[in-house]
Amino acid sequence: MVEEVLAEAGVGLHALDGIAASIGPGAFTGVRIGVAVAQGLAFGAGCPAVPVSTLEALALQALQGSAQAAMACLDARMGEVYWGCFAADGPQGVVCVGAPRVEAPERVQLPEGLALTGIGRGFSAYPLLTALPGLDVPPQNALSLPRAREFARLGALRLRQGGGVDPAQLQPVYLRDKVALTEAERSGR
Repeated sequence: MVEEVLAEAGVGLHALDGIAASIGPGAFTGVRIGVAVAQGLAFGAGCPAVPVSTLEALALQALQGSAQAAMACLDARMGEVYWGCFAADGPQGVVCVGAPRVEAPERVQLPEGLALTGIGRGFSAYPLLTALPGLDVPPQNALSLPRAREFARLGALRLRQGGGVDPAQLQPVYLRDKVALTEAERSGR
């Protein structure tokens, strides 16, 4: 698939200046595989890897319109959401406003005094989040997922600013240490 995409773009792997990599949060196996593939491609091309979080890429979609700040939110399963708040930033695309988190939807508390546009499937999984003060979630945004275009855009911006790393230094960001519930936890015992 990588060869097909490169062929469609008319470039070879060695012509790339860097590889933007999704580092999570997300499904444990998917994040791990994505980081490993990005490392292999970057090693093979002899170029740096550029880490980009899934929440940053998702927030960038909302920030490409008139929004100046966004809350990106994804269903983390197990009754929790991955979420983070981001502001628009010309040189970097987005900057974090507080650290991204994983927690139960009813525990989410937004920064005060910030008008946020919500984006991500966490809002469709947990509609109670749409009632948070200072938050506007357009209906189409509640179905949004991160897209490759935003990973590429953020990766290019960061690469220009020296944000690439040696592929061996690329690390997944899980936000959650526990990736499964025990049988007792699932049954409520």
